[in-house]
Amino acid sequence: MKTLSITSSKIATMFQDIKLQLGGKLVANSKEYRLEIDNEVAKGTISGICVESAISYLEFDIVFHHDLSVVHQPDQSGFIHFGYCSKGQIIQNLGTSSKRTVLGQFQTGIYSSSIKKSSFLGFEKKENIKVSIITVDVLSVSDTEFRSQLRKTFFNKPESTDFLYIGSLNLKIFDKIQYLSTISQNGLVRSLLTNSTIYHILALEIEQHKMDLLNSEIAANQLTQSEMEAVKVLSDYISNNPEMPYSLKYLTKKSGLSPLKLQEGFKILHNRTVTDYIRNVRVEVAENLIRTSELNISEIVYTVGLTSRSYFSKIFKAKYNCCPKHYQNNLAVSA
Repeated sequence: MKTLSITSSKIATMFQDIKLQLGGKLVANSKEYRLEIDNEVAKGTISGICVESAISYLEFDIVFHHDLSVVHQPDQSGFIHFGYCSKGQIIQNLGTSSKRTVLGQFQTGIYSSSIKKSSFLGFEKKENIKVSIITVDVLSVSDTEFRSQLRKTFFNKPESTDFLYIGSLNLKIFDKIQYLSTISQNGLVRSLLTNSTIYHILALEIEQHKMDLLNSEIAANQLTQSEMEAVKVLSDYISNNPEMPYSLKYLTKKSGLSPLKLQEGFKILHNRTVTDYIRNVRVEVAENLIRTSELNISEIVYTVGLTSRSYFSKIFKAKYNCCPKHYQNNLAVSA
């Protein structure tokens, strides 16, 4: 896996560092930067805009030829990153925690970490990724009320600045990001249009976070005991029948719950989405079969309801830090 290390908070220095590590052709125009890459590392573009001293915009529209980890070690604390994935998916992680979250297509993601910890975004090889990140230096925001609200909302503990959130789908943000790439004007007009669009994207990100919290509280308060029992019954059914070709439509019909209540029930009971819960069950059942059965890896893949061995290897490795075949061989050796 290749690592791209970012330590500077200044966008000009950041792009010089990225170019040094990844190569490519860098074009800088006023407060905009565009790095075009077509080499053994990647093919695509990384672009950036300095909105103001406290706010910058970074966009990856690229395919990496190898798995890549973008490690951000801030040179000071007080940064909040508002991410959005327009295409593909990326992995988010804070510090040395083993907990990783996936930011999927059309999802928002907000994270911040202290100066003592690094954060990273994981890009998988050969996957076309388009992700946008607005970084806000809270300590440098001139508007005191805005600065206070950001600290209150996203720096959730007085002794720590760690925050990680994955939001629900939002197509309004996608439309604004698409519009940003179509702005053709130059000079002051271009600056005003790009800056106002980025501010609009930032506002939509913050609004999405607020609405997600509100909807979560409403759904949790509306889930009755019988509905939570229905979620528990459905969870047990999935655990006992991992091979079933589940769909949200099938699960809502079987449980009698709406999609919203079903999702919130799984979040309350398992701290996972329905899809993530099914995936986790299948991986755990597969791991048990590797340890206790004579089935080969391909047979295990189909036994737990999957059809792609490569996909199974990816999710198995994400959970156990080891590919299935290597895991099986190690068990054989230890036996």
